[in-house]
Order: sequence, then structure tokens, then C-alpha cells
Amino acid sequence: MKFISKSKLLGCAVGLAVSMAGFSAVQAETFVIGEHTPLTGKLARVGNGSHHGVVTGIKVLNEKYKGVHTFELKTIDDESSPAKAVSAVEKLVSEGVVAFSGGYASGIIGPASEAANKANIPYITFGGVAEALSQRGHEGFFRINSSEGYGKALVGLTEEMGLTNISIIYNNKDATLKMAEYIEEHVQPKGITVTMHEYDDNVKDFKSIVNKVKLRDRPDGIIMVGYESEYVGILRAAKLLKPDVKAIMGAWSLATGKMAQEFPDLMENVYGTAMLPFPVTFTTDKEKLFYNAYKENYEEEPSYLEQFGYVQTRLLGEAIIRAHDKGELNLKGISAELRKVDEETISGRVRFDENGDNPEFVQRVGQHQSGNIPLVWPSTAKSGDKVFPATPWK
Repeated sequence: MKFISKSKLLGCAVGLAVSMAGFSAVQAETFVIGEHTPLTGKLARVGNGSHHGVVTGIKVLNEKYKGVHTFELKTIDDESSPAKAVSAVEKLVSEGVVAFSGGYASGIIGPASEAANKANIPYITFGGVAEALSQRGHEGFFRINSSEGYGKALVGLTEEMGLTNISIIYNNKDATLKMAEYIEEHVQPKGITVTMHEYDDNVKDFKSIVNKVKLRDRPDGIIMVGYESEYVGILRAAKLLKPDVKAIMGAWSLATGKMAQEFPDLMENVYGTAMLPFPVTFTTDKEKLFYNAYKENYEEEPSYLEQFGYVQTRLLGEAIIRAHDKGELNLKGISAELRKVDEETISGRVRFDENGDNPEFVQRVGQHQSGNIPLVWPSTAKSGDKVFPATPWK
């Protein structure tokens, strides 16, 4: 047996203690992620959906890195107010967040991510699709979706239905305006006549617009490009006036289980973009990981809102850990790791270009059918057949 002197033994003990202390420090590392989102107000339904996805992302990260790293989420309700969103970002920065995951509506995300950029904190979202957001030269701005991905879905469905004359009713905010213009630009070369009807946030009664659509445009399809409460207003007016159309469809925040449950009389046969059918069916290991973690906290079924919130948060968390392990836990380090991402997620392929956009994103379309929302476009993702022609009033 080899003899070890007391001095050497003491040295080994000290070295082991230092080593264990270093290991404990790694174990004790906590990364704080900030989130501002509309938990109350007119966008509360989508804000809460997104938030539930972010919470699920944090949960999965903590389970994966248990005993090594810990993630903490700090959330502030921005009430869909740009000023409150900026205030929330500034407050969370002062509390030591290393990155932001969340935000909904381009008009809110714009100033909020600007504040994050000034503080040199990275910001990832799915809630804003205005092109200008990714054209500001912000190294730390990322989003897992794109306006083009939504536009392709609505254009593709319109063409598949064989519609020849459509009316587009759209909010004149930047993101919704650009979406409406994208649809117009891409369906007109296919021989489809388009009439545009804009409105602003002050409009609460949509009967005059829908009446113009009915009597003057006489389209065979209506596309709505706006937000939840506006869809409800347009559909109420349409159900009252009953324009003679074959289909009515909309962009984001429409084909969700919550809309089906809260407005069943208005949603029947309406189409909206969605990555998931409702109720959802998960088969892959990645999907089951998300679903099981989600259901531990929430009773209702997840929609694409929860799915997107989860995906962006998990990708962000993984990038934070890689940056930390390289000693680069800052905007440049986290951003560099996000730009290395190229992964097939439960929301499809995600990779980020030089502007932080995901050029691989393409949405799907679901249709409200008796409380369910099967995916009906594209054919490669179908979980059911569309009911066509059909509207909530016939």
C-alpha cells in the first residue's frame, strides 16, 4: 500500500474541496428569464396561452438540468400597453434577467424589444410578425415564426378552395396591414379579385364594413386579419347580415380551443391558422415531453400558442446554458448560440437567419367543426377534411 504524507493528504483534501465548491457553484447557478405578456385586457386569451407555454418550457428545462442548472421565470402583465411593456422590461432588467421570452402583438413587442436591446439583453418571441421588427439591426432579437409563413397558409387555402373574389377585412396596424397586403399581392396573380377594407382599434361595430362586403363586393370568401376581439365583432356582424360567401377565414389567434369553447355559435366552420388540431394528439417523444409537462400544470388542451411559447423558451434556455458553459453569458454569447440552432421542433423546423427570423416557418390551417378543430391544410398535415362551402350562419 502506498503511503501518502499528511501534507499531501491535506493538499488533496483542499483540492477536492475546491473542486467540489466549483461543482456546487455550477449546481447552484440560476438563470432568470423575463416575460412580459397580456395576462389581462383584450389580448388576455392569447397572452395566457403564450404564458402557459413559456412556463412549460421552464419546467422542461428544470427537469432536464436538475442538480446542475435552474431556470426561474419572472412575468409581468403588460395589459397590451406599449408603455407598460417597456416598463416591465426595464423592471425585469433591474432584477437580473439574462433574456426575455414572450410578448404579443407587434406594436407591443417593438418598443419592448427596443428596451431590451438597449439593456443588451436578448429577446425571443413568436407574438409579432411585422417585418420591421427584424430589420432594426438588433443582434439579440429572434422569432420562431414569420408573417410570410402565415400568409402562405391563407393564400394556399384560398387557392385550394377555388375562390375567385375575396374581401379582406384588416386592422391597419403595421403587422396586420402587411399581412393583408401580402395576401392581396399573392392571390391577384392567380386571377382572384380582392377588395380591401381597413379599420382601426377604435372600431367596435363592424356592421357597416360587413354590409359593404355583402352588398358591394359580393365575394365568395372573406379573410379577416386582426385580433381576437375583432374577429368576434366581425363574425357577429356577419352572422347578423349573412353575406353570401362560401368561406370565412382569419389569421392568428382564431383556430384555438378557447375560441371554440367561448364562442361556439360564431366559430363554426371558420378557418384559422394553427400548428395543432384541437383536441391535440401527440405521438413523437418530443411532442409527448411537451404535452406531459404541460398537463401537469393545466387542465385544458394546449393550442399552438402554448406550443410556440414552449418552443421559443426551450431553445432560449438551451442557448443560455451553452453560452454559460463557454463563459459567455451575455447578449453576444447567447445570440451566437441561438444562431447555431437548426432543429426540427414540435412547431416545425427552426433556424435563425442573420436578422433573427426563421425562414423555415410555414403555418397550417384548422377549421372549427362542432367544437373540434382538425387541420385541413396543407394535405401533408391534414387531420380531417374541410367542410366547404360553409359558414357559421349556413
